[in-house]
Amino acid sequence: MSEEVTKLIGKVGDIRVMEVEGGAIKKYADAVDDRNPLYWDEEYARNSRYGSIVAPPGFFGWPTRWTGGMPIRSKLALEVLAILAQAGYTRGLDGGIEYEFFCPVQAGDILTALSRVIDIYERESKTGKLALAVIETIYTETAAKGYLLTPSPQQGNEIFCHCLNKHFTGSL
Repeated sequence: MSEEVTKLIGKVGDIRVMEVEGGAIKKYADAVDDRNPLYWDEEYARNSRYGSIVAPPGFFGWPTRWTGGMPIRSKLALEVLAILAQAGYTRGLDGGIEYEFFCPVQAGDILTALSRVIDIYERESKTGKLALAVIETIYTETAAKGYLLTPSPQQGNEIFCHCLNKHFTGSL
């Protein structure tokens, strides 16, 4: 792999602040056809151990600042895919996401998301070479509804979720 590609490993993206709103939780649950009353029914959720509506796995709200394009894809992921395309890996495929949840995401939460490239490697396939980029995103609470400069558990922020997203790109 080229130096331009390998120097992306370890790169940290911009901080994204995500606001979780109850109506958006319901719309997301509807979109994924999940009828769990914890996502829909405010009275049911209020009487549950959570005390309010919670978000389905994989929903972390919407960015408070939206600059266009897909609102949930980080600038870092777009940069990685663009550099891989310049290196000849022009066909992309989302290789899946692994989540590790530590507490529920609830309506009213404001989360801080920070992404980092943890690996990029190459594999041979039947159709040619593939590049695999692994991007880690950690979602933490935003203390006192204010914006943190660096989300981390070392600063006392509660981690909501650890997420690994794998992007596969192939050569022509």
